[in-house]
Amino acid sequence: MSDKLFTAWKYIESDYYRYAHRGGVVRIILKALIARNFCFSFSFWLRLCKVGGLIGLIARVKRSRMERKYGLQIHWKTKIGYGFYIGHGVGAVINAGTTIGNNCNISQYLSIGTNTKHYAIIGDNVYIGPHVSIVEGVHIGNNVTIGAGAVVTKDVPDNATVAGVPAKIISYKKPGRFIGNRWKK
Repeated sequence: MSDKLFTAWKYIESDYYRYAHRGGVVRIILKALIARNFCFSFSFWLRLCKVGGLIGLIARVKRSRMERKYGLQIHWKTKIGYGFYIGHGVGAVINAGTTIGNNCNISQYLSIGTNTKHYAIIGDNVYIGPHVSIVEGVHIGNNVTIGAGAVVTKDVPDNATVAGVPAKIISYKKPGRFIGNRWKK
Protein backbone atom coordinates (compact mmCIF):
# COMPACT_ATOMS: atom_id res chain seq x y z
CA MET A 1 0.00 0.00 0.00
CA SER A 2 1.42 3.39 -0.96
CA ASP A 3 2.07 6.03 1.69
CA LYS A 4 -0.63 8.33 0.30
CA LEU A 5 -3.20 5.52 0.29
CA PHE A 6 -2.24 4.49 3.83
CA THR A 7 -2.57 8.10 5.02
CA ALA A 8 -5.93 8.54 3.26
CA TRP A 9 -7.14 5.31 4.86
CA LYS A 10 -6.24 6.60 8.34
CA TYR A 11 -8.33 9.72 7.68
CA ILE A 12 -11.22 7.62 6.35
CA GLU A 13 -11.04 5.36 9.39
CA SER A 14 -11.16 8.39 11.73
CA ASP A 15 -14.15 9.85 9.86
CA TYR A 16 -16.01 6.53 9.99
CA TYR A 17 -15.35 6.27 13.71
CA ARG A 18 -17.09 9.63 14.20
CA TYR A 19 -20.18 8.38 12.32
CA ALA A 20 -20.40 4.83 13.66
CA HIS A 21 -18.20 4.79 16.77
CA ARG A 22 -16.53 1.64 15.48
CA GLY A 23 -14.03 0.54 12.87
CA GLY A 24 -13.65 -2.33 10.47
CA VAL A 25 -12.29 -2.26 6.95
CA VAL A 26 -15.19 -4.12 5.32
CA ARG A 27 -17.84 -2.00 7.06
CA ILE A 28 -16.13 1.23 6.03
CA ILE A 29 -15.86 0.30 2.37
CA LEU A 30 -19.39 -1.11 2.16
CA LYS A 31 -20.93 1.88 3.87
CA ALA A 32 -19.13 4.25 1.50
CA LEU A 33 -19.90 2.31 -1.64
CA ILE A 34 -23.58 1.65 -1.00
CA ALA A 35 -23.94 5.23 0.27
CA ARG A 36 -26.26 4.49 3.17
CA ASN A 37 -24.95 7.72 4.62
CA PHE A 38 -24.16 10.12 1.81
CA CYS A 39 -22.28 12.47 4.16
CA PHE A 40 -19.79 9.76 5.08
CA SER A 41 -19.68 8.59 1.47
CA PHE A 42 -18.76 12.13 0.35
CA SER A 43 -16.03 12.27 3.01
CA PHE A 44 -14.74 8.84 1.88
CA TRP A 45 -14.31 9.99 -1.73
CA LEU A 46 -12.96 13.38 -0.63
CA ARG A 47 -10.17 11.66 1.31
CA LEU A 48 -9.31 9.32 -1.57
CA CYS A 49 -8.91 12.29 -3.96
CA LYS A 50 -5.49 12.97 -2.44
CA VAL A 51 -4.15 9.50 -3.25
CA GLY A 52 -3.35 10.29 -6.88
CA GLY A 53 -3.20 7.88 -9.79
CA LEU A 54 -6.26 5.93 -10.91
CA ILE A 55 -7.76 5.79 -7.41
CA GLY A 56 -7.48 9.56 -7.05
CA LEU A 57 -9.02 10.14 -10.48
CA ILE A 58 -11.97 7.84 -9.76
CA ALA A 59 -12.43 9.52 -6.36
CA ARG A 60 -12.42 13.01 -7.90
CA VAL A 61 -15.09 12.01 -10.41
CA LYS A 62 -17.24 10.41 -7.70
CA ARG A 63 -16.78 13.39 -5.34
CA SER A 64 -17.63 15.80 -8.14
CA ARG A 65 -20.88 13.97 -8.89
CA MET A 66 -21.85 13.95 -5.22
CA GLU A 67 -20.89 17.62 -4.97
CA ARG A 68 -23.41 18.52 -7.65
CA LYS A 69 -26.10 16.22 -6.28
CA TYR A 70 -25.94 17.39 -2.65
CA GLY A 71 -24.54 20.91 -2.98
CA LEU A 72 -21.42 20.10 -0.97
CA GLN A 73 -18.62 22.23 -2.33
CA ILE A 74 -15.57 21.13 -0.42
CA HIS A 75 -12.48 21.15 -2.61
CA TRP A 76 -10.33 18.04 -2.31
CA LYS A 77 -7.26 20.19 -1.58
CA THR A 78 -8.85 21.64 1.58
CA LYS A 79 -6.76 20.67 4.62
CA ILE A 80 -9.05 18.69 6.91
CA GLY A 81 -7.90 16.91 10.07
CA TYR A 82 -8.92 13.55 11.46
CA GLY A 83 -12.52 12.79 12.41
CA PHE A 84 -14.34 15.12 10.00
CA TYR A 85 -18.12 14.90 10.45
CA ILE A 86 -20.70 16.31 8.06
CA GLY A 87 -23.97 16.50 10.01
CA HIS A 88 -26.53 17.37 7.35
CA GLY A 89 -24.71 17.55 4.07
CA VAL A 90 -26.57 20.00 1.93
CA GLY A 91 -25.47 23.44 0.87
CA ALA A 92 -21.98 23.56 2.40
CA VAL A 93 -19.33 25.69 0.67
CA ILE A 94 -15.77 25.63 2.01
CA ASN A 95 -12.94 27.57 0.35
CA ALA A 96 -10.03 25.40 -0.83
CA GLY A 97 -7.51 27.34 1.27
CA THR A 98 -9.34 26.72 4.55
CA THR A 99 -7.65 24.62 7.24
CA ILE A 100 -9.91 22.50 9.45
CA GLY A 101 -8.62 20.74 12.57
CA ASN A 102 -9.41 17.34 14.08
CA ASN A 103 -12.90 16.26 15.20
CA CYS A 104 -14.83 19.06 13.53
CA ASN A 105 -18.55 18.98 12.76
CA ILE A 106 -20.14 21.01 10.01
CA SER A 107 -23.86 21.49 9.42
CA GLN A 108 -26.09 22.39 6.49
CA TYR A 109 -25.96 25.70 4.62
CA LEU A 110 -22.47 26.52 5.80
CA SER A 111 -20.22 29.01 4.04
CA ILE A 112 -16.51 29.44 4.77
CA GLY A 113 -15.00 31.82 2.27
CA THR A 114 -12.79 34.74 1.41
CA ASN A 115 -12.13 37.13 -1.44
CA THR A 116 -8.49 37.49 -0.41
CA LYS A 117 -5.57 35.13 0.15
CA HIS A 118 -6.29 35.10 3.90
CA TYR A 119 -8.04 31.81 4.65
CA ALA A 120 -9.93 30.68 7.74
CA ILE A 121 -8.16 28.39 10.19
CA ILE A 122 -10.44 26.25 12.32
CA GLY A 123 -9.07 24.47 15.41
CA ASP A 124 -9.80 21.04 16.90
CA ASN A 125 -13.15 19.94 18.36
CA VAL A 126 -15.20 22.67 16.69
CA TYR A 127 -18.94 22.45 16.09
CA ILE A 128 -20.25 24.72 13.33
CA GLY A 129 -24.04 24.99 13.36
CA PRO A 130 -26.44 25.37 10.42
CA HIS A 131 -26.57 28.54 8.32
CA VAL A 132 -23.18 29.77 9.57
CA SER A 133 -20.95 32.10 7.56
CA ILE A 134 -17.27 32.34 8.38
CA VAL A 135 -15.84 35.30 6.51
CA GLU A 136 -12.22 36.05 5.52
CA GLY A 137 -9.14 34.85 7.39
CA VAL A 138 -10.51 34.36 10.89
CA HIS A 139 -8.96 31.96 13.37
CA ILE A 140 -11.37 29.72 15.25
CA GLY A 141 -9.82 28.27 18.41
CA ASN A 142 -10.08 24.75 19.85
CA ASN A 143 -13.23 23.46 21.57
CA VAL A 144 -15.47 26.10 20.03
CA THR A 145 -19.21 26.00 19.34
CA ILE A 146 -20.59 28.31 16.66
CA GLY A 147 -24.36 28.74 16.99
CA ALA A 148 -26.88 28.53 14.16
CA GLY A 149 -27.03 31.50 11.83
CA ALA A 150 -23.85 33.13 13.15
CA VAL A 151 -21.72 35.34 10.93
CA VAL A 152 -18.14 35.04 12.15
CA THR A 153 -16.03 38.02 11.10
CA LYS A 154 -13.48 38.09 13.95
CA ASP A 155 -11.22 35.53 15.60
CA VAL A 156 -12.82 33.23 18.19
CA PRO A 157 -10.74 32.20 21.25
CA ASP A 158 -10.43 28.65 22.58
CA ASN A 159 -13.32 27.20 24.63
CA ALA A 160 -15.90 29.78 23.52
CA THR A 161 -19.47 29.55 22.29
CA VAL A 162 -20.38 32.27 19.80
CA ALA A 163 -23.65 33.23 18.15
CA GLY A 164 -25.33 36.16 16.46
CA VAL A 165 -24.74 38.57 13.60
CA PRO A 166 -21.95 39.48 13.89
CA ALA A 167 -20.92 36.56 16.12
CA LYS A 168 -20.16 37.43 19.73
CA ILE A 169 -19.02 35.28 22.63
CA ILE A 170 -22.03 34.21 24.66
CA SER A 171 -20.48 31.60 26.95
CA TYR A 172 -17.39 29.72 28.04
CA LYS A 173 -19.40 26.85 29.59
CA LYS A 174 -19.21 23.34 28.12
CA PRO A 175 -17.25 24.24 24.98
CA GLY A 176 -17.28 21.71 22.14
CA ARG A 177 -20.03 19.71 23.83
CA PHE A 178 -21.62 18.74 20.52
CA ILE A 179 -18.54 16.84 19.35
CA GLY A 180 -19.37 13.18 19.96
CA ASN A 181 -17.24 10.10 19.27
CA ARG A 182 -13.98 12.04 19.23
CA TRP A 183 -11.20 10.41 17.28
CA LYS A 184 -8.03 10.03 19.28
CA LYS A 185 -4.80 9.40 17.39
